[in-house]
Amino acid sequence: MAPTLTTAFARRWWMAVTSIIENLLFSAVLLGWGSLLIMLKSEGFYSYLCNEEGFNSSSVNLSQNLATQAPDDYADYYDSQHGSVGLGDGVEMRPLVPVDGPLRMNGWLICKEQDEMLNLAFTVGSFLLSAITLPLGVVMDKYGPRKLRLLGSTCFGFSCLLIAYGSYNPNELSVLIFIALTFNGFGGMCMTFTSLTLPNMFGDLRSTFIALMIGSYASSAVTFPGVKVIYDLGISFITILVVWAACSGLVFLNCFLNWPLEPFPGPEDMDYTIKIKFSWLGFDHKITGKQFYNQVTTVGRRLSVGDNLKQKELATKDGNQLCLSTTDLEMEKKEESQSFLKTITSTIFVLSLVTMSITQLRLLFYMGAMNSVLESLSDGDLDKVERMEVVGLYSSIFGVLQLLCLMTTPVIGQIMDWKLKECDDGVEEKEPSRKGETKIKRRDKKTQKVTNALRAFVLTNVLLVGFGITCLVPNLPLQIVSFVLHTVVRGFIHSAVGGLYAAVYPSSQFGSLTGMQSLVSAVFALLQQPLFLAMMGPLEGDPFWVNIGLFGLSMLGFLLPLYLICYRRTLDKQQQQREDNAKIYLKINGSDVPEAYV
Repeated sequence: MAPTLTTAFARRWWMAVTSIIENLLFSAVLLGWGSLLIMLKSEGFYSYLCNEEGFNSSSVNLSQNLATQAPDDYADYYDSQHGSVGLGDGVEMRPLVPVDGPLRMNGWLICKEQDEMLNLAFTVGSFLLSAITLPLGVVMDKYGPRKLRLLGSTCFGFSCLLIAYGSYNPNELSVLIFIALTFNGFGGMCMTFTSLTLPNMFGDLRSTFIALMIGSYASSAVTFPGVKVIYDLGISFITILVVWAACSGLVFLNCFLNWPLEPFPGPEDMDYTIKIKFSWLGFDHKITGKQFYNQVTTVGRRLSVGDNLKQKELATKDGNQLCLSTTDLEMEKKEESQSFLKTITSTIFVLSLVTMSITQLRLLFYMGAMNSVLESLSDGDLDKVERMEVVGLYSSIFGVLQLLCLMTTPVIGQIMDWKLKECDDGVEEKEPSRKGETKIKRRDKKTQKVTNALRAFVLTNVLLVGFGITCLVPNLPLQIVSFVLHTVVRGFIHSAVGGLYAAVYPSSQFGSLTGMQSLVSAVFALLQQPLFLAMMGPLEGDPFWVNIGLFGLSMLGFLLPLYLICYRRTLDKQQQQREDNAKIYLKINGSDVPEAYV
């Protein structure tokens, strides 16, 4: 049996902690593509695309000790124009002629064609990682996160088993990497997306917990670098994947025992600490929190604003026979919340799509082309083997730095939640105790949320511009700064967009809006593949002009903050108009709480 919402609320801290850990290990692990790419090439995926004709079969092999080979096997590779250097004990060092043939990794040939095919698989997987969120959002808004999370953990485990099976015979089964990354992207996004509804149980700290969930999602890029460390220790690739698939079964079990069937309502829709049953009001079901308040308000209006005496007599004659329904309440809610079509055509949502699409393309292109870019930056006096070692080192550094997402996203969460506890929707903070004392009003909550979102997007776009500048400088050590900025921006942009949607739009549309945004940005991010082909082809591996174009596009991200400034002014005018057209308030039953007289 699935637990109820009340039980889930009691376990919310356990669910939050385990969700963060599960996101780290099982969500968007494809973001650590650089390390996975090295392991796939070491296991021979699409190695058969590399043509060895015209090259000596004893070409450089990264997995073998060259000193153990016979000198005659490498006679064609010695440079006879330069003398040898004696190292003692009969050992001498002789320079090698530069070799343009394909390299070997763990005994398998590696080449540009292999890189392009595997990068295509990454493009497909990363596309599904975002594109699948629209149907997921619609389903989750209606049916809750439990079933999707169970499905996601199953798909992730299946993807691990497919990769393991493909590595058993890569010459025949390399195509399975496309199917495996498809299931991996789908399962990972199910894990990530369902965890984004969990912060609804944390009230005014919702944006902070959304940031933590997104931070753990973005930090999952550290998983494959961690797996590569285990792989380099000599553990079989197949063994690692089978154990990983088994661990996904623990995620399935945790979700089965702790996640409820119902969707998590937003903090404005439900207070989990109140649960009352009013059968004398004609309800056979349970109502909670704000729903209870709204229903009692409806009851009060019917009791006090009756159009005829018959209604009043009915209300006072026998309370047990007072039959009320939630029909009127549901109609009021439908009128208050705007339609989904109106939401997705709003200026804020359209500009958020522009900002998110450009940022996603910028970040995903850098991740997909990172190894090739690093290899071009390390070009110099190093031979191909040494360049591969440098690329591996920097890929490991990039993977470790992904943990910065988890450590820095709470910063953007705190920005989004800044001073929300001091806000209220136009309700006066206190009544004046003396004549002449001015009334102190709290900040308007929606205006404060928009202000916080404005600050978050300005900070994120400034960091994105700094990332673009560092990418334009052809300096290898400077790329560590690019790694840091890339990681921080990736966590910030998702947290800022999620916080903006939670602030401006109804909570019942959060999943659908996030899914729509992810779908559009994923389709736009498909441009990374032709950009990668252009860089490897006409641009001969030089990413400068591609980075120039992406840098110019990233400036469009400032359109959203500029519009939020105008939108905030509109909210201020509306608030002022509400104050000017304030209703007359009466104190009822001597209470200090003002009630509207209708």
